Amino acid sequence: MTIDRSVLHVDVASGIDEGHAAVSAFDLDPEEFRRLSDFIHASFVRVAGEVASVPGAGYGAYDRFFEARGYFNAVVGCNTWTAAALRAAGLRTGLWNPLPQTLTLSLELFN
Repeated sequence: MTIDRSVLHVDVASGIDEGHAAVSAFDLDPEEFRRLSDFIHASFVRVAGEVASVPGAGYGAYDRFFEARGYFNAVVGCNTWTAAALRAAGLRTGLWNPLPQTLTLSLELFN
């Protein structure tokens, strides 16, 4: 509920079934993909040129938390960041997406 420093949680994903009901797939041209990648790249905090991991933070052997730029709270959280990243790529979303359901709905409405 309070303002806290941001982190990015990164996990390894194997093949993703784009036909699965829980997956939203979008075709991005090379420029849109570059803008999405640039947004993500710019979100990481770097120390001496390397992304800064949060020591000992993770849920398992194949994920890690990294320090990120900015702040988050219950009003501006991960779905809001995801929407901003998708907008950077050229997709349309609602301006405020506090829940996964609101992000999914806005993507369905606008794309």
